[in-house]
Amino acid sequence: MVFVGMDHGTTGVSFTILDDKTTHFKILREDLSAGKVSALKELSKRVDLNSIDLMAITYAMGDALTAVTPIEKVKNRGIKSMEGAGKVTGGGTAVYNEIENSGIPTVVIPGIHDETTCLDERFKAAYSHHASSEKVSICYNAFLETGFKNMIVSDISSNTVTMLIEDGIIRGAMDACIGAMGTIHGPLDLKMIRDIDDGIRTANECFSRAGAVKIADVHGKVSHMKDEIIKNYLKGDEKAKLAVDTMIMTIVMEIYGLAGITKNIDGIILTGSTGSMQEPIDIFGAIKKEVENIAPVVRIGERSGSVGSAQIAKAVFEGENDILGIPVVK
Repeated sequence: MVFVGMDHGTTGVSFTILDDKTTHFKILREDLSAGKVSALKELSKRVDLNSIDLMAITYAMGDALTAVTPIEKVKNRGIKSMEGAGKVTGGGTAVYNEIENSGIPTVVIPGIHDETTCLDERFKAAYSHHASSEKVSICYNAFLETGFKNMIVSDISSNTVTMLIEDGIIRGAMDACIGAMGTIHGPLDLKMIRDIDDGIRTANECFSRAGAVKIADVHGKVSHMKDEIIKNYLKGDEKAKLAVDTMIMTIVMEIYGLAGITKNIDGIILTGSTGSMQEPIDIFGAIKKEVENIAPVVRIGERSGSVGSAQIAKAVFEGENDILGIPVVK
C-alpha cells in the first residue's frame, strides 16, 4: 500500500510517502513559482505514481471546504478568494493543478473556519477563519503520535496557529492574524490597521511583516528571513533577541488562553520548523519551560504537516468517516 501526503506551506511544498518506509522531500516555493521544478516529476523519482492508493493534499486556507473531499468534487481548489491576507502566490497552485490533472486518486483536506461543523459555536461566532488546511494534518499526526484525545497543538513556523482538541475533535483554533507571532506573520495591531486605512500598506503586506521580522528589522525573501534572525541572534544582536523573546511570549500567552477555556488537557504539542527547534536556539525548550505546568509538553517534527496528510490518506482509504470531527466525503 502506498499513501502520499502534501503540505502546502509558506516557504515550500512538502511531501511524505508512506509505503514500506517513509520518504520526505520538499520543493521551495520560489522554484515552483518560476517553473523550475515539476512536483510530479520529483514524486515519480521516489515512487511509481501508478502505485499510489491515495494522496491527501492541503491547499492554502481551504476555507471553501467543510469535509475531506475527492479532488474531482472540489471547486476553485477549495478556497473562497485568492486575494488579501494569505494571498496565493502561484507555486502551490501549479502543484495542485499537476495533481488534479494526473489521475492519481486524491482527496483535499479542508481548513478550519466558521463553517467547520465540529467547532465550538463560540469560536465560529468569534472568528471567520481559524486555521489553514495543513493544521488539520498536523493535529491528526499529533493525535496518532501521542494518543492524546485532549490537547493543545501549536504549529510554529512562518506563522503560529494553535488548535484545541477535545475528546478527539477539533473544537477551536487561533489563526495567525489574531493570535501569536510566527517568524514572518503575526496579528495586526492598531498601527497596522491605520497603515491599511491610510493606504500605506495592504493588509497582506502588514500581515507578512507582523511576526518576529518586524522586531528584528529583517528584510528579504521569506525563505531566508528565519535564518537571518537566527544568525543575528547568535551574533548577540539585541533586536533579534527581543524578536525571539517576544515571539515566545505571545505563543505562551496563546497556549495559556486556550488552556483557560478547557477542563482537561492530556498534553501540549509543539511542532513546526520553529516550534520543534532545539538547535541552534532551543525555542522548544523555552516554550516548554513556560507551559509544562499546564500539561506534559511533547515535540513532534517539522514534517508533521505532510506526514499527517499521508496518515489522513491512509485513514480515508481504510474507510474512516471523519478526521478529528471533520467528515469525509466518499
